[in-house]
Amino acid sequence: MPHSVSLISTIAAGLGLALIFGFIAARLKLPSLVGYLLAGVLIGPFTPGFVADAAIASQLAEIGVMLLMFGVGLHFSLDDLLAVRKIAVPGAVVQMTVATALGMGLAHWWGWNLGGALVFGLSLSVASTVVLLRALEARGVLDSANGRIAVGWLVVEDLAMVLVLVLLPPLAEWLSGRGEADVDSLWKSLGLTLLQVGGFVALMLVVGRRFFPWVLWQVQRTGSRELFTLCVVSAAVGIAFGATALFGVSFALGAFFAGMVMRESEFSHRAAEESLPLRDAFAVLFFVSVGMLFDPWVIVERPLQVLAVVAIIVVGKSLAAAALVLGFRYPLNTALTVSASLAQIGEFSFILVAMGASLGLLPPEGQSLVLAGALISIALNQLVFKTVEPLQRWILARSPLARKLEARDDPMAELPASTEEKYLSRQVVLVGYGRVGRRIADALTAQHLPFVVVEQNREVVERLRSEGLMAVSGDAAEPVVLVQAHIANARMLVIATPDTLNVRQMVNTARTLNPEIEIVARTHSEAEAKLLESENAGKIFLGEEELAQAMTRHVLERSTFAQRHT
Repeated sequence: MPHSVSLISTIAAGLGLALIFGFIAARLKLPSLVGYLLAGVLIGPFTPGFVADAAIASQLAEIGVMLLMFGVGLHFSLDDLLAVRKIAVPGAVVQMTVATALGMGLAHWWGWNLGGALVFGLSLSVASTVVLLRALEARGVLDSANGRIAVGWLVVEDLAMVLVLVLLPPLAEWLSGRGEADVDSLWKSLGLTLLQVGGFVALMLVVGRRFFPWVLWQVQRTGSRELFTLCVVSAAVGIAFGATALFGVSFALGAFFAGMVMRESEFSHRAAEESLPLRDAFAVLFFVSVGMLFDPWVIVERPLQVLAVVAIIVVGKSLAAAALVLGFRYPLNTALTVSASLAQIGEFSFILVAMGASLGLLPPEGQSLVLAGALISIALNQLVFKTVEPLQRWILARSPLARKLEARDDPMAELPASTEEKYLSRQVVLVGYGRVGRRIADALTAQHLPFVVVEQNREVVERLRSEGLMAVSGDAAEPVVLVQAHIANARMLVIATPDTLNVRQMVNTARTLNPEIEIVARTHSEAEAKLLESENAGKIFLGEEELAQAMTRHVLERSTFAQRHT
């Protein structure tokens, strides 16, 4: 058997170098994604030495796209999106429009045609799901109000890009200027494409969301782990391929809906867990194959163009996002966090530039410029996140306008004047209205105990008030917010938010305003729990410990009951 098989050598070189450069990137406190892209650059045609098979790498990348989008679909929650829809939907649409316009203007200045400028602008407008989720998880704010807004914003961007990927092929001939603008033919092509997509989406939502979870259930009953994993992966790849072969839609859209219908299964979490190693491996190959397209000489030959691209991604998008978040009356910290989350580009940008190049829309230097922008913006993203807190303090200390905006009148930031006095005496102040906070609120309501909810998401506050509950919008780490919740008269402060970074500040503020208040808090970190207990922060509940105790009580109760009746 020959040992120079292209498939094996491409996979071995790609994964091996990705491991080495990913490890180096991690030790340098950079996202591993930077290392994977650099590994691709090293085995690409633009650098000396071994050159991997570009055709095979491209097919491996397609599988990576399928599994990446399958993972996005598995984690896509319509409820999470609806919870922040009033800021995420208009915010993402306007921010994408601004970034696309900036990119198109730059490309037009360089003399590119309409199609190339549009693809270039769109590729700069959408952030990386992988980079964003890992950055938020690393900071423990994924489940916070700021994290939910950032993720919801990104979901809207992803959905918009799925639509772009569907519409771009039928528009390619006209956008490139190679064909005449035959409006009738254009509308027919768009209509046929939308009809095909609509048929596929309808089939998946009506039939797929019932059939595939049923299949997953049947396979799970066999008790075979490998069959379960095989079922999940074959569904992801099979649906993606079938969507392309039968309906003419992209692999990305097919895989995304495969994940969405699998989410309907009660085994969706297990499906995500079982498919994760394979998704990670092929995702690495996807980023390696993208790196192979990058010509590093573009940084030397076109440094000003590269700087302009990075400026749009890191500065232009961030300023647009911050202005929009502040315009929706959210605090400066939320605006800066969302801005930092979006100050990079990633996988959808790579998919789009690859499609643009294959359709003859994007010039060769366009791919390299976008990839250069991605590499630099992803590498800088950690630093951008670290500047959020210092930048917030600096802005508030030096800008009267910023302080005015932060302290502006907001009807959701204070309780209505008509609030009855009985609700503001010996009440419970409940910080956070997520999965845990909602259950606590339901229990308090059932016992007719007064409480005030403090929540950063203004939409949640609006909904609670419409239901007749007392709620205040704002960050409980800020003293003024707890004052508005009448913490001085409260009997208890319950911190149900998963954002443990500001728990100590909340506790200190509450103790200062009400020395006798009883405090209850949650955490998922054993070290954080010990630190809070050592500082006499009140009763601390550690998630895993409470779960273990509850399960132990149930096991002992059932075991004792069984012994008594045998």
